[in-house]
Amino acid sequence: MSKKVVTLGEIMLRLSTPDFKRFVQADSFDVTYGGGEANVAAALCNYGLQGTFVTKVPDNPIGQSAINHVRRYGVDTQFIARGGKRLGIYFLETGASMRASQVVYDRADASIADVSVSEFDFDKIFDGAVWFHTTGITPALSDKAAELT
Repeated sequence: MSKKVVTLGEIMLRLSTPDFKRFVQADSFDVTYGGGEANVAAALCNYGLQGTFVTKVPDNPIGQSAINHVRRYGVDTQFIARGGKRLGIYFLETGASMRASQVVYDRADASIADVSVSEFDFDKIFDGAVWFHTTGITPALSDKAAELT
């Protein structure tokens, strides 16, 4: 059995402009999902470790799409809570040449900000874990997210 690492944080819907277009030039967005802690869990799975991702997503098709996205990398998603209003979104305008990338966040009322510690069984989550990873943004999202962290 590989070593288990637990990551906790927000996963967001990423909408990025195609072909290095600026926001004002784009007629469409490419869709994917991302977040530091989810990305770490996926990377750990690529290295042969067991990445377990803990978060809260809305109980709707967008929340399920976010879960499916990290599952395709072998991430353990069994401890993801469902509920809340929505998934946070971030918009990415990829830079080109000397023009820097830009990111615009839309996190208001995201599910992870309205999380409760009681939604998780931390004895099960951390059973066999050798490491825990989160980032500083997670507890800064709300008082409830700080308590969870």
